[in-house]
Amino acid sequence: MGVADLADYPWDAVAPYAARARSHPDGIVDLSIGSPVDPTPAVVVDALTAATDAHAYPQTVGTADLRDAIVDWYARRRGVPGLTREQVVPTIGSKELVALLPLLLGLGHGDVVVHPRAAYPTYEVGARLVGATPFASDDPGQWPEATRLVWLNSPGNPDGRVLEADSLRSAVDRARELGAVVAGDECYAELGWDAPWDREPIPSVLDPRVAGSALDGVLSVYSLSKQSNLAGYRAAFVAGDGAIVSRLVTARKHLGLMVPAPVQAAMAAALRDDAHVARQRELYRRRRDVLRPAIEAAGFRVDHSEAGLYLWATEGRDAWESLDRLAGLGILAGPGHFYGTHFPQHVRLSLTATDERVDAAAARLRASAAVG
Repeated sequence: MGVADLADYPWDAVAPYAARARSHPDGIVDLSIGSPVDPTPAVVVDALTAATDAHAYPQTVGTADLRDAIVDWYARRRGVPGLTREQVVPTIGSKELVALLPLLLGLGHGDVVVHPRAAYPTYEVGARLVGATPFASDDPGQWPEATRLVWLNSPGNPDGRVLEADSLRSAVDRARELGAVVAGDECYAELGWDAPWDREPIPSVLDPRVAGSALDGVLSVYSLSKQSNLAGYRAAFVAGDGAIVSRLVTARKHLGLMVPAPVQAAMAAALRDDAHVARQRELYRRRRDVLRPAIEAAGFRVDHSEAGLYLWATEGRDAWESLDRLAGLGILAGPGHFYGTHFPQHVRLSLTATDERVDAAAARLRASAAVG
């Protein structure tokens, strides 16, 4: 399968519902896509501004300062000590890494790429681009012998599910038995809501309780888009098995995949400043505390969603019907159909809207419940 064979971008199917939601007298509340709406922190903007004299090519491997910041961040925030500069590399956002990892690992026909049942679609896209077979499963016992890459996603997109250390360890153990690489997509790890994740760090796949004393065959992927409002910067990184990281660096050099130098400086500043992350977390907590009871009052059940930027909700009917109902209230959500074939009755609602828009959505949902 090549690029020309990919299906149309799925969000195009939402356009009629978006048009209906925009016709609401009080305007649309767009909760469909998790694109940050809050300002980029000043500490990051200042670092970017100071680094704008970027006349030379940036380093594919990342500056020493950025790599040190990534290493320190894993130790301080994720409970992963002992990483070195050689075990980390910045990426141009996390989506390109997710899509390209099967290619960069040399996968192809006959290989299987495992991903969660409720899954961000780029896992499947990356597999199909190289002719590999995507396989949706949350049960390591079901993974085929031909598995060569396993994507774990915790906290999950779209479902906000957190995998505890024991579950992650079982996945890593099985992947190692199969000779597969495990890649943990952990982009929402700073956004835990329900106990115990409101007070305990969400486990990383690189945690010693998970990977053991060595990181053989294990990678962690992280993005600053969510915790630091850097979606427009395309700022992310991958860390883990040094031998695999070295292979990725070599391939990325050949492909010209370089994070711009000013963005590298901004990333280092963001990773060293925990205060802005705490402030952003509280903004999202407040929005979640407003939106969740309103969507439940309107007849939806929220599943998982104990962490991350989304509410994964169902009212027990096809997601397109729920999408239409919400659009009638001027609220746009994402249909579960976009996240695999296993959740056709769920919708995803993002917390990435302003306080005013979230309040408006909640008021409309409560009014709908009262009328019902």
